[in-house]
Amino acid sequence: MTGKGSVNHNSRKFHAKNTDPERSCMNVEYCNENIKDVYHELFDEALARYNEKQTRNDRIIDDYYEKICSGKQEKPFHEIILQIGNKDNMGAKTEDGQLAAKILDEYMQGFQRRNPTLRVFSAHLHMDEATPHLHIDFIPYTTGSKRELETRVSLKKALAELGFKGGTRSETERNQWVAAEKEQLAEIMLQHGIEWEKKGTHEKHLSVLDFEKKERAREVAELEQTISGSKEELSDILHQQIAAGQETEQIRKEGEAIRQEVSELTTINHLLKEQTETLTKDKEKLLSENEKLEKQQKKLQQDINKMVQSKEVMERNIHAYDEDVKWQLAEPGALMSAKNYRDKKALPLVKKLKEVVKNLTIKCVQLTEQGKKLTAKVDGQQKQIGRLTDKVMEQSDTIDRLQEKAADLGRMERHLGREQVQSIVERSKALEQAEREKKRPKRAFEMSR
Repeated sequence: MTGKGSVNHNSRKFHAKNTDPERSCMNVEYCNENIKDVYHELFDEALARYNEKQTRNDRIIDDYYEKICSGKQEKPFHEIILQIGNKDNMGAKTEDGQLAAKILDEYMQGFQRRNPTLRVFSAHLHMDEATPHLHIDFIPYTTGSKRELETRVSLKKALAELGFKGGTRSETERNQWVAAEKEQLAEIMLQHGIEWEKKGTHEKHLSVLDFEKKERAREVAELEQTISGSKEELSDILHQQIAAGQETEQIRKEGEAIRQEVSELTTINHLLKEQTETLTKDKEKLLSENEKLEKQQKKLQQDINKMVQSKEVMERNIHAYDEDVKWQLAEPGALMSAKNYRDKKALPLVKKLKEVVKNLTIKCVQLTEQGKKLTAKVDGQQKQIGRLTDKVMEQSDTIDRLQEKAADLGRMERHLGREQVQSIVERSKALEQAEREKKRPKRAFEMSR
């Protein structure tokens, strides 16, 4: 028989009333793989190739397993159940029941080899019920398809690749395959001395099917009773979910506000860092200018000292120009001509006086120029000091604002917790990075013709 399939029931993740848990240890688990993992194994490569060819987003398939589950054309998997005899002639606790289990085990060993397009992911031999029986769950698939995925789920195509071609309504691929598998089981039975007694149509004598249907109906009834008894609990859970949703929305809004605050703090921090770097450079430059100014002031002081000394010397010896003989124009000697007096007495004295006036003029000019330069330097230095003072005041204001923001951030951390605030900060950074990546211009290439 075939069934809807319940992997959790087959693997005994829960026990129905018809099972004997003390005998569950006698069950045989041939395989029990996660169906989603098997779907990835079978279809991921074909799915990737299919999605690459799509030009419309609405035709891209994100999850092939979910697509099959939500569709109506194919089932995500199929199950067959095989049993020899019934509880009266093949009871699980009897020797004949043990023989039935052995025959079913031999049948299972060759199933995947005979049916390579039916990927078995769950198979269990149950010995903890009235009669031994075998559950086989498989995914039928076909390769080389020209429609949708190259490799895709299809029972009809999978059986066709095994050689079963559909004919009439009663002779479908599935019915032909079922008949062939029965013959395989009957052949193994015959090897162990058991003959297949065919009793009328398949539908009239499927005791296993009826039994499984009753058991499933009973399980559903029990489940409905459990659900009915839990309505109040479910209602409470729904109210809690609504309250949690409201709280989550409030937290989201607070988180958004925090993100904005953090963004502002980050901007201020960057600005403060840039201003600090600029201030440091200005300070270094100012120190260098101060050092140069100090050297100039020392040199100027030395020049001033020299001038003072020269002035003192001049003041001290100024009377020499009035009294010293060498600065006096001598009286003409007897018999000295005017030309000789001029050449030997007057011109030498005038030459000496010109040299003195020339040197004094040069010194005055030099000192005047140095004074102008020094005055300009002092003025420039005072302007730099003024600008630096303004920057220091601006920096102080910025630090005050940053301290206020830091205090606000501390309050948020005390209210929401440091980890949550840090999480919001990391998400904010990720969003900003994503925005920058989105705004970054993409490189475009054109083929020149």
